[in-house]
Amino acid sequence: MDFSLGKTLSLLIKTAPFIALRLVIFFGITLAYVVGTGGGAGIGYLVGKAGGDPAGTAFWGAFGGFGLVSGILYLLREYLLYLVKAGHIAVLVQLIDDKPIPGGRSQIDYAAAEVKARFAESSTLFAIDQLIKGVLKAINGLLLSIGRFVPIPGLEPLLRFVSSVLNLSLTYVDEVILAHNIRTHSDNPWESSRNALVLYAQNYGKMVKNALFLAFIVWIFTFVLFLLVLAPVAALVTLFPGIAGFWTVVIAIVVAISLKAAIVDPLAMAALLQAYFRVTEGQQPNPEWVQKLEGVSDKFRKLGEKARSFVPGKSTPVEPAAPTPNDPA
Repeated sequence: MDFSLGKTLSLLIKTAPFIALRLVIFFGITLAYVVGTGGGAGIGYLVGKAGGDPAGTAFWGAFGGFGLVSGILYLLREYLLYLVKAGHIAVLVQLIDDKPIPGGRSQIDYAAAEVKARFAESSTLFAIDQLIKGVLKAINGLLLSIGRFVPIPGLEPLLRFVSSVLNLSLTYVDEVILAHNIRTHSDNPWESSRNALVLYAQNYGKMVKNALFLAFIVWIFTFVLFLLVLAPVAALVTLFPGIAGFWTVVIAIVVAISLKAAIVDPLAMAALLQAYFRVTEGQQPNPEWVQKLEGVSDKFRKLGEKARSFVPGKSTPVEPAAPTPNDPA
């Protein structure tokens, strides 16, 4: 692997304030799910008691509460990305390069300022992140395209499986691209993201090896966490009427995924950042890869358009004015 496990663990220890912040945030998310699901079940139970089917209405009440919390968190995902993921990346980039936090500032204060300097608004970062994910899926899709031309029986189903696993690991790879933005101190985040994606594509084999290994480790840890929290969650849900069984498993999954996001994901993120910086050190984007990506990904082309129309100091690129009927074509 292209990262040091010792340095990865050291980075997590050094960024303990961000780990603590993630724990607080994801504990709050878990609590919201427990209260929302349990509260919905309680309301459903009371309604159903009058109708003679408290268990059935409790289930649907829990479903409604779970859905409501999920909807609220979906709306907040942009801000959580801005606050948690990008901020933690900013601090990790500084520490990976063995640089101190400037001015003796706290990690969270430094991270907030650094992210704001690179991405003026959370909406800008979110838009870039979505384009990055789209391009990464297109890069992974190249694997299938190549596989179709290799005359090996049974290869394509295997490649489809590998591609699916790779898509699951995109949450760590897109963080690498954001890290490149911060590390290069680029004034144009669209252009920097585009260059970082080209560098990733140029080193696809090595990066895939690291990403697959880390994704495998992460999901093993997550399954272990699920087993560890299952019994405590089962005891907790007995406080709410009508949600034992199915909802016990659902809430245990939520708790395990929250712990994964707070503790395990930073481990994978720190490791993959090291790998990317090491593998791409001293390289420049290859124009041939630029052409390949423009040919397979409309989102990569969109990044290029945004980069060309970007004006430093503005939160979003300036879109070219649409021609009027009297303008020449």
